Amino acid sequence: MYFPYVKTMYTAGYALSLISLTIAITILCLFRKLHCTRNYIHIQLFVSFILRASFIFIKDSVLFTDEDFYHCDDYPVVCKLVVMFSNYCIMANYSWLLVEGHYLHTLVSVSFFSKKKPLWWYIIQGWGLPMIVIVSWGLAKYFYEDEGCWETRVHDWVWWILRVPVLLFIVINFIFFLSIIRILVGKLRMPDMHGTEFSQYKRLTKSTFLLVTLFGLYYILFAFLPIKVSGLTYKIWTFVELALASTQGFGVAVLYCFLNGEVQYEVQRRWRRWRLKTPWLHEPKRLSPYPGLLASLFRTGQPGMTFDDPPPQSLEIS
Repeated sequence: MYFPYVKTMYTAGYALSLISLTIAITILCLFRKLHCTRNYIHIQLFVSFILRASFIFIKDSVLFTDEDFYHCDDYPVVCKLVVMFSNYCIMANYSWLLVEGHYLHTLVSVSFFSKKKPLWWYIIQGWGLPMIVIVSWGLAKYFYEDEGCWETRVHDWVWWILRVPVLLFIVINFIFFLSIIRILVGKLRMPDMHGTEFSQYKRLTKSTFLLVTLFGLYYILFAFLPIKVSGLTYKIWTFVELALASTQGFGVAVLYCFLNGEVQYEVQRRWRRWRLKTPWLHEPKRLSPYPGLLASLFRTGQPGMTFDDPPPQSLEIS
């Protein structure tokens, strides 16, 4: 009875992440003023999480169509490819987080990097590096550990092919942030540093640093799970790991889109514009003219005006 509950839990988590990431991408693509290199990088990170959730759903639909039977032996090639692409998407998550840290470093350190670094270079880095790692891991699994759906950990060195690059991504990002904090502290002391510019860098640094910290702690804690543990430890460990992994996409969408000040301002501006363009929301409210006539009589002192006279056009209240 344990695994159906766990499956329901992480299915709901991945569905929440998938929906929130789709909304976030739609917002960033819909508003033209949000089109910039920084948000394009955010979109790539969102896409990696969407692919990750999609392959989880594909894997469950292929291998667990019947809750009482595991179909890995029936679809050996399909399940291996799904596991391979799932690991690729996880690797791409950390790779694009490294891109986020690198690009943020380019924003605050103009003297060392160029602000006009082309987006295609980041795309090659974000999607290309994980591909090299996954191909190497797949070849190692095929020649030395070709068992089941490639989810076993018989030889530790094969699993370290995935662990080492992610740990390097986390360490390099941490170095980036130490440098970013040092640069921001130095720029804060400069007299020509604008407050809005500094606050923008500060908010972006906090969001990215929070994500890297959460991802780093998550990966470091769960990447070194011993192969042989007690049943209760395994159940608790698996539940917590899948709960965090399935909701990571939702956290990314919240930090990089829904709590983004630029996104909130643009959505509110578009909403106000839509309300102004909607006639039925702004129809004039016609009130009785008599209160206005009474006030006019007392103000003007014109005794010749009676209540039977038509109200002046200027007294109409909208």
